[in-house]
Amino acid sequence: MGLQKCGSCLSCLLILLALWCIAVNILLYFPNGKASYDVSNHTNYVWHFEEICFSGVMILVLAVLMILLEHDTFFQCCQSESCNKTYRSFISVVLALLGIAFSGYSVIISTLGLVQGPFCNTPAGWEYLFKDTSGGYLTNYTSWSRCTEPTNAVKWNIILFSVLMALSGLQVIICFLKAIAELKRILCGTYSVFIQPGII
Repeated sequence: MGLQKCGSCLSCLLILLALWCIAVNILLYFPNGKASYDVSNHTNYVWHFEEICFSGVMILVLAVLMILLEHDTFFQCCQSESCNKTYRSFISVVLALLGIAFSGYSVIISTLGLVQGPFCNTPAGWEYLFKDTSGGYLTNYTSWSRCTEPTNAVKWNIILFSVLMALSGLQVIICFLKAIAELKRILCGTYSVFIQPGII
């Protein structure tokens, strides 16, 4: 019962994190909280929709499926209750591993977006001013003033991509814990997919 409650809590937490990822990524579309900038004037990694798709919608779907698998009213895939629980745990492991892949990919995309820096207006025109700094601009605060538009574009980019990295990182950890919990049910539990009552 404890494992089941723990598993449900982890899945519910994934839903919250997925919703936060979607919300934060939407904020990236509006530098400095304004919608007056041209849609093309944004970091590539924002407009590829990776965060909304992978750490947002996909994690949301996986979390809902995991919660459904926790309920005893879920579809019975075989006659034995032990067999059925084992298969449900196995499916949960697969979903958790997919979650690790999706959220891990989002961590990479957020890191790349952070390293690349914002697309902003400079004395030379609109460009990725910090693209070739390999993230060195993050500590070179004096260079931020070269981005004249949008206002506070560098801070906006750094804060939101950092938040996305943290949220996606938490998703990776939670999915990993979920996979471990379900594997423990399969390997150390009292039920087995190989031995079913009444066969011998």
